[in-house]
Amino acid sequence: MKLQTSTRLALYSALLLAGDPRRQFAAAEIAQRFGISVNHLAKVLRTLGRAGLVEAVRGAGGGYRFRGNVRRVTLFDVIQLFEDVASDEQGSADAGVATAEGSALRRVLDELDDITRATLRSVTLATMLKLADEGSASDAGPGAARAQRAR
Repeated sequence: MKLQTSTRLALYSALLLAGDPRRQFAAAEIAQRFGISVNHLAKVLRTLGRAGLVEAVRGAGGGYRFRGNVRRVTLFDVIQLFEDVASDEQGSADAGVATAEGSALRRVLDELDDITRATLRSVTLATMLKLADEGSASDAGPGAARAQRAR
């Protein structure tokens, strides 16, 4: 599955913020971590804020922090804010769609889309954080991911 840059940034940001929900992260800090512009990130964070997943804290020492429930928010919840994840109906004007072969292919592709959506709905941010910890731990030793996020 190919995701737009904004969608990937939203997922990265949500995971970073959810990893330490008491901490506020400056937009510049998040943008630098992921190698993107602060302006692009601000648009993503606004969308996450409107969805109630991120809170902007103004003033000195302000920044962004996670406001969702890390055990309930799924990858699908974030992705649907940036991507059209509705069923992809094939138009009747497309070549071959009205044939038996076209119909068979459409059924298979629809089933794959359904499986993808179901999988994205089943993976929470908590699960992703656990996977990130496990990946970092295998790369740099126990607790490395948690220590890196705490910085």
